[in-house]
Amino acid sequence: MMTPLGARAERPVTVFAAASLKSALDELATAYAGPVQISYGGSSTLARQIQHGAPADLFISANTAWMDVLEQEGLIVTASRRTLLTNQLVLIAGPDVNGDLAIEPGFDLAGALGQNHLAMALVEAVPAGIYGAAALRSLGIWEQVTPSVAQTDNVRAALMLVALGEAPYGIVYATDAAASPEVRIVGTFPATSHPPIRYPAALVTGASLAPAQVFLDYLSTSEAAEVFRKHGFGLPEDGA
Repeated sequence: MMTPLGARAERPVTVFAAASLKSALDELATAYAGPVQISYGGSSTLARQIQHGAPADLFISANTAWMDVLEQEGLIVTASRRTLLTNQLVLIAGPDVNGDLAIEPGFDLAGALGQNHLAMALVEAVPAGIYGAAALRSLGIWEQVTPSVAQTDNVRAALMLVALGEAPYGIVYATDAAASPEVRIVGTFPATSHPPIRYPAALVTGASLAPAQVFLDYLSTSEAAEVFRKHGFGLPEDGA
């Protein structure tokens, strides 16, 4: 027997979001009045899934480049696009790593690694990895550490390698470091050493636009801002 239309559950808003947003978005989705289903991953992976027709309503990327690609292909609603958040890039150490490193031009990260690995998201595809490689190049040590880099599909996987002690050091967002008590921040990379970290959000063309627009607007409220800030994100108006 068919379920009466009035009794059918509202279809969830399907969000494709950068993995670094997980802690904050999970909290916001729980507090939100309507159903939300969130798929997390590297921004590059999610963007390619949208290119291949994955049923996303809303895309939140960890950099502007992948959003630009989708916009150029007509796969997002341009008028809905906004910069939602900002972030910082940090060097983290695992639970068994002692000592400090000053992040400065030419600092001896390669020496600190020894025969061990530096955990990073994919350096040619995932925003956290792209930012991290740019920072290491800017500081003049990329060539020295490249042989030691262990690349992961997304930034949360890089965080996990360090948290589990499988890599002594890693490069992640400040918000990822805040989400794991097993790691500590060694230092923050200078903002001038990498492109600005911006999280654009936009509706996906052809999606269930009305519910998705309501959820996107909710993510721009003062209530959501409080949650994002609690998890370490900055907002565009902060001037970061």
